[in-house]
Amino acid sequence: MKRIWIYLLPLIITGGLFALFASQINKDPNLLPSALLNKPAPQFELAGIEGHNQSGFSTQDLMGQITLVNVFASWCVPCRDEHEFLIALAKRSDVKIYGINYNDQPENARQFLAELGNPYAAIGADRNRRVSLDWGVYGVPESYLVNQDGMIVYKHTGPINAQSFEQDVVPAIEKALDTLSTS
Repeated sequence: MKRIWIYLLPLIITGGLFALFASQINKDPNLLPSALLNKPAPQFELAGIEGHNQSGFSTQDLMGQITLVNVFASWCVPCRDEHEFLIALAKRSDVKIYGINYNDQPENARQFLAELGNPYAAIGADRNRRVSLDWGVYGVPESYLVNQDGMIVYKHTGPINAQSFEQDVVPAIEKALDTLSTS
């Protein structure tokens, strides 16, 4: 009887692992929770990208309006994929886009913006990744919707496109606007 368990135990363990992995199929990999949701944006101040003609920004710049803080890098392929959408999004009047340039060389960031365009109201250079860590960034691109009171109300992991924006970000913007009109 003991010998049967010696042979069955690896099968039971394998079956358990299979069941665990199978339960994770079709889960959205973009659903990485943020500990900062519904909390104030971190206190920070970032200088602009060295040699770029645009200033950096700080927590205070996010107050009084709905902002989308987009963390990007020139070496990030998905950041390139989402950039065309961000250019179009910058034309909206209900949300202002700020960029955090993550762990990037200034010349590469400048070239990225010159090549693809600049949708950002301001860009802060986070070469040592300290501010990004304070925001809870797992990787790039990531975007955070900040309401007019400076609270993080939504986090999007991965590139934003028209579909994810309409499905996920617009409802968060509308909710933030509703709280503004009711207060």
